[in-house]
Amino acid sequence: MSWRKVTFIIVALIILLGGSAALSLMFVSMKPEPPRMPDHTMKRFVKTETVAYTDIVSPLSREGRVVSSNEVMLVAEASGKILSGQAPLRKGASFRKGQLLASIYSDEVELSIKARKSHYLTTLSTLLPDIKVDFPDRYERFLNFFNSIEMDKKLPDLPEIADEKLKIFLASRSVISEYYGIQQDEKRLERHSLYAPFNGTIAQVNFEVGAYVNAGSSIAKLIRTDELEVEVPVENHQSKWIKIGDKVEVYSRNNDIAKPGVVVRKSDFVEPSSQSRSIFVKVNNNTGEELYTGEYKRVVFPGQVIEKSMEIPRS
Repeated sequence: MSWRKVTFIIVALIILLGGSAALSLMFVSMKPEPPRMPDHTMKRFVKTETVAYTDIVSPLSREGRVVSSNEVMLVAEASGKILSGQAPLRKGASFRKGQLLASIYSDEVELSIKARKSHYLTTLSTLLPDIKVDFPDRYERFLNFFNSIEMDKKLPDLPEIADEKLKIFLASRSVISEYYGIQQDEKRLERHSLYAPFNGTIAQVNFEVGAYVNAGSSIAKLIRTDELEVEVPVENHQSKWIKIGDKVEVYSRNNDIAKPGVVVRKSDFVEPSSQSRSIFVKVNNNTGEELYTGEYKRVVFPGQVIEKSMEIPRS
């Protein structure tokens, strides 16, 4: 192929491409320009409030476990067979303060006291004529004392002995020593009866009615139910704001107000595992929603007072 033909072909291609480009630019220029959206300035709105400084109390909420304010062991002070009392000696049984929970067999002790009183009456009866002759001003008192002694009741008060000769006379006849000896036996008899020291329930029973116990044996565990405490663990750095006597609110887990309470104790040590101190809140269980030992409650403490401050929402 000659160079003239090659030159012709190249020139033709350049003309063809240039024409295509010119036509494209012409068509693009004929397309109408799209409308432009006007520029809008974004406005941001901020809620404001006038600054007002006051003293704000920052409350502290923690969960704690309900415990009894009194937990004691019912211990036998005498040996013998356990007899039933006014309240059943069974786990979960409730009792009132002053009720007879149980008694230890005491017939032998009662008979021994009666025999000793009988001997004491015999001694007094032999001394009354001598008192009437030698101490006529004291005779009436000792006669009334003699007549008021009963076998099934405690000894009455011994008449006052101010006269030195009368004291020597009575001491030589063992009237004074025998009187206090009988009182000692009466105190020993009282140890055979076990009475409730408070309103509560029996949490544990080690010996039931009919069992034989020795002196010092733990018969049952008693817990108080009318006065309870909530033991609340609080971080050591937060516990310094809580004071003994602070009024608190005790809530159940569904956030209903259960009872008011008051801080009665703060532990003087920190638990190594949790680095917290135990705060004890006393709650009266006689009014409002009943509390039970072992359940958990949420306690809201008044907390720290922040002076000259203002509270704003976190958002």
